[in-house]
Amino acid sequence: MTVSAAKKQNHRFQPGQSGNPNGRPKGSRNKATIAVETILDGEAEALTRKAIELALGGDGQALRICLDRICPPRKGRTIELNLPDMKDANGVAEAQSAVLQAVGEGTVSPDEGKVIADIIEARRKAIETLDHEKRLAVLERVRNA
Repeated sequence: MTVSAAKKQNHRFQPGQSGNPNGRPKGSRNKATIAVETILDGEAEALTRKAIELALGGDGQALRICLDRICPPRKGRTIELNLPDMKDANGVAEAQSAVLQAVGEGTVSPDEGKVIADIIEARRKAIETLDHEKRLAVLERVRNA
């Protein structure tokens, strides 16, 4: 018996088999989270006031925390882009060109362009799948005729 085979025999559970197949019970909470909440219970207002005082006193970290609460980092923005109708592959190609143009002009950031390009790619795949389905149906009709 090899060393790796001996190690496998000593494992309590087989690979891919959970020790708790049902998972954590719904509604159960981490003990540390409960302890922290108990300690902080009723102190939220005082802590918030102190953070604001520190921020106003020039504490950079406290200022960052306060600003993150007032104005959280933007996760995305609405982008207005005139895209052609994407009913076929030509429309998809034109839409990809429009996105590339917008990124090149700086109207859209490269990250935003990537998100839009991914959406266009999903549309392209849907068109391709539909096209394959239609072609297959024609081939099956010809074969069965």
